[in-house]
Amino acid sequence: MSTPEFLARQQIDLLLSASGWIIQDRLGMNLYAARGVAIREFPLETGFADYLLFVDRKAVGVVEAKKVGTTLSGVAEQAGSYAAGLPQNVPHVGMDKLPFVYESTGVETFFRDERDPEPRSRQVFSFHRPETLAEWCDDTVGATRWVAQTAPLRYVDSCARCLRRTPSTRPDYGEHRWRPSPIWSSPSQPTNRAP
Repeated sequence: MSTPEFLARQQIDLLLSASGWIIQDRLGMNLYAARGVAIREFPLETGFADYLLFVDRKAVGVVEAKKVGTTLSGVAEQAGSYAAGLPQNVPHVGMDKLPFVYESTGVETFFRDERDPEPRSRQVFSFHRPETLAEWCDDTVGATRWVAQTAPLRYVDSCARCLRRTPSTRPDYGEHRWRPSPIWSSPSQPTNRAP
């Protein structure tokens, strides 16, 4: 007889596989098997993560699995402690904790990006693909988001004023401006005949 937790993990396995993840047990772990590998029951300093997600052989996130019917908002703190409890000898993305945290019952899934200024779990339709998480792990993307969200308003206001003063890169020829022609010689090259 299967327990509710086991049934939830079977469903989570299917969801992860459908999103492009290879699921493996810790004892048979091979991080070279695919770009995205999810390892079951990975030991951490704060307990066992139900799934530890690796992208390009670096840990990027955790999945906390719960039985169907569990309120996932109450699980966020537990999953967050797993993200912060990664042993230092495991190659990972991020400084002090893993950036991506999932809580799932196999029926509903919540996601949180710990790099957000005010991280909170949000419901998602599926797990993100390994390629997506790899793109989000790019430092320039995270830095750009951080700067945009924390920039002082006066800085943003001064940038807007600078943009308004910057001349347009499009030349203005007065009455003789280029106008799109209704007749195209080819799909990629417009003709510019006077009307």
